[in-house]
Formats: sequence, C-alpha cells, structure tokens
Amino acid sequence: MKNGALPGTGVAAGPDNGRRRQPAPLILLSFVLHAAAAATVAVRPDWWQWGLGVLAGNYLLLGVAVMFPRARWLGPNLVRLPEAAVRRGEVCITFDDGPDPEVTLKVLEILDRYQARASFFCVGREAEAQPELVREIARRGHSVESHSNIHSNAFALFGWFRLKREVDSAQDILARITGRKPQFFRAPVGFRSPLLHPILVSRGLHYVSWTRRGYDAVSRNPVAVVRRLTQGLAAGDILLLHDTRPIVLEVLPDLLDKLAAAGLRSVTLPSACGD
Repeated sequence: MKNGALPGTGVAAGPDNGRRRQPAPLILLSFVLHAAAAATVAVRPDWWQWGLGVLAGNYLLLGVAVMFPRARWLGPNLVRLPEAAVRRGEVCITFDDGPDPEVTLKVLEILDRYQARASFFCVGREAEAQPELVREIARRGHSVESHSNIHSNAFALFGWFRLKREVDSAQDILARITGRKPQFFRAPVGFRSPLLHPILVSRGLHYVSWTRRGYDAVSRNPVAVVRRLTQGLAAGDILLLHDTRPIVLEVLPDLLDKLAAAGLRSVTLPSACGD
C-alpha cells in the first residue's frame, strides 16, 4: 500500500507513520482519566471513592465503544473505500468466517461467473484446515485477509498478550498458505478490543468494518439480505457477507446483478486502496 492518507481511516497509510502510532481517542482519554484519578487521590486520599467512580465510568465508556463496530473511537476504521475507488465505480464484497469446505468454493464459482473480485476475511484455524481452498481463493484473484485465529466471541475481552497471539498466529498461517501477509483485519463479530489498535499498527494491518451488512449469518430470507445490502448502495461501499452460510449462494447472484445494473463492480480491498 502506498504511503499517504488512507481515506476512510483518517490516518496515513504507512505502517510506521507516527500519526498511526498515536493512541486511539478513547485510549488517550483513558490515560488522562487514570492519571487524573491517581493524582487526585494522592493529594486527597479521602476522595478515593470519586477516583473509583471515574475509573468505573471510563471502563463503562470503553465497553460501550466496543459495541459500535463502525466507530473510530478505538482507532482508525475503514468503513468506505477511498475516493479514487469511488470515482472508478468500485465496491468491495467481503466474506467473513471462512473458508468453508461446502460453501466457499461455490461462492468462488459465482464470483468467477460475474468476473467479480472480493476479499475473504479468513479465520486462521479454518484456513489451516483447508489450505488448498485458501490458495484457490488467492489463485482466482481475490484477497485473503485476517479475521483472527480462532474467531472467539470473547475477542474484545482478551488481554494484550492473547490479542497479539490471535493476530500473529493468523498472520503466520495465512502468509504461509498464500505467500502474502494480510493487510486488513476485521475482529470476530465486529467487536474490536480497546487494546487492538497498537497491535495492528505494529503489524502493518488496517482495521476494516463495513458500510452495510446483510445479516446473512442470522437471516433465512435472501430477499431481505439483498435489500439490506443494496438499499442506498453507492460506489465506495464495503459489503459484509459470510462464506459459511448456504444462504449466500442465493444472495450473491442477485447482489451481483444489482451491482452490474448500477454500473458498479466488486474489487478486492488491496486493489481499491491502491496496492
């Protein structure tokens, strides 16, 4: 990825750029609140209850921030493609949770039929169990990105060392299989940890959420899924689906037809972001 601004994140693209190494807004606020509480209690020990209240409020705020996947309070967050991709009429279809031995290959066949490209956010453990399928994703021109190693629903609650292990294990597995380290990361269930941002920065990873999602992981109605993805659809959108649910095989052709009718084409995240 070229140096310079990465639109949609509010930060520079280069992994070593100083701006990206600054703490996320809420983490910086957390440092300030901790320091203020400690200083106040040191001067006025009888105010210890006030100090505890400040810290409790801080942790509550961090917990609330985790529940807003598309926000940037916990660090840069790509929710739309760069302006250059918008001008080219590009969107990006992304798939989470795979690869799946039953569904992913059929998804690839549909994408081939429409000459569309996508980004697959793969789980390291699943990729290790299906290396040939992951290589097939890359061979067909799609990008393989990281969705953590074990896809734990408790990912946002992990401590520093376990978060690093999750990120690094997935990076190592996916790079070994495809010969390319992922450039983008999406947290399981979309809930990112307040501690995640500096880990991603040090690995040269960009955090990605989505513009709109189909809720195909919980819906059994393909028409409703397509409607959620296409209502207000515009160039630059990042769309979220799952290549682990058979419903996607009904959703994807209709979605790709609607993209074509709107004059839009699906590309990979690295392509859209200028790599």
